[in-house]
Amino acid sequence: MGPPDEWHGCVRMRVASLRASPVVPIRSLEPRMPAYRVLSAAVLCCLLVIPSLPVHADSAKGELFAPGVISSALQETSATFTPDGDTVYFMRSDFAEANTTILESHRSGHAWSTPVVAPFSGEWHDSEPALSPDGKRLYFVSNRPPAPGGAPVTAEMNGQHFPGTNLWYVERGRDGRWSAPLHVDGELNRGAMLYNPSIANNGDLYFSAHRDDSGSAYQIYVAHRNGAGYSNPERVDLGDVTHNRMDPGIDPEQRFLVYAGNEGDSLGSADIYIAFRDKDGRWSKPEHLGGGVNSPALENAPVLGRAFGELYVASQRGADVKFPKPRDDYASMMKTLESPLNGSRNIWRFDISDVLRAHGITR
Repeated sequence: MGPPDEWHGCVRMRVASLRASPVVPIRSLEPRMPAYRVLSAAVLCCLLVIPSLPVHADSAKGELFAPGVISSALQETSATFTPDGDTVYFMRSDFAEANTTILESHRSGHAWSTPVVAPFSGEWHDSEPALSPDGKRLYFVSNRPPAPGGAPVTAEMNGQHFPGTNLWYVERGRDGRWSAPLHVDGELNRGAMLYNPSIANNGDLYFSAHRDDSGSAYQIYVAHRNGAGYSNPERVDLGDVTHNRMDPGIDPEQRFLVYAGNEGDSLGSADIYIAFRDKDGRWSKPEHLGGGVNSPALENAPVLGRAFGELYVASQRGADVKFPKPRDDYASMMKTLESPLNGSRNIWRFDISDVLRAHGITR
């Protein structure tokens, strides 16, 4: 997540702005300071009461991913899994996303281990990890200096300065260890507001950014793998650029794309959409995902899991609070406020296999 941004419905505007508006996008949907990355104290209050997960009779209800271990009272987004599904990398931060770190956790049976800081993270403003389909590369964004000894990357929007982002990656060695982070040089990293990388089987790299042809908001781009490097980024044509579009999650075979945005029918500040690619390479009109994936709260950072139809989404949905409520004492109040469903962004798992099958995708 990025600059103070992207959406924060009540809170993040990378998103509401979803990145939608050019001015107040929340968690990072904005080309403004990442707004879904920017949470004010005033916004924290409204986070405490958020509608519960809606239930739709036509599809399975989503589930909170590893509550108390991975999904916590803090902010978590951008879950990405190794090919065997037994290791997950994700981002955790404070509410304001001033301090963002990439963590890893390992599965044993049905349980996930206590997360630890990934070996390549912990010193800089690192976020949004994304593993390649073969698990040999992990991309992420960071404000670390592109050249040793240089200054951290910074961005500016609407007169505010915040940690900027460039794209980096690490490679898995034969010993199973990650390399030192490597900066992606060239046109792809022009600017300081680049978010949410996602990699296809052939190495094509999708990401969201605010560039010269983005309009007033963020748009999604693709850079094609070209030998050892990448071609100049091309904007993915999903329609009117007045709509804010962020956080692409590309199908490894590039048959469809999920992303966060607001195409005019969002239930909240930002929702999850899906677009399909035809045989000529053209993208269909984006469809609003149903099945409980979206809610009146902020949804963003959709990532495809390793199983068919598996989708992980960051959501601010929380516990349903009705008044009058049973009177809290201090202990019960703190238990509620320190739970994952306190209005922080958590990682949720959904099954969109029915949507894919309806479009002729069966594996």
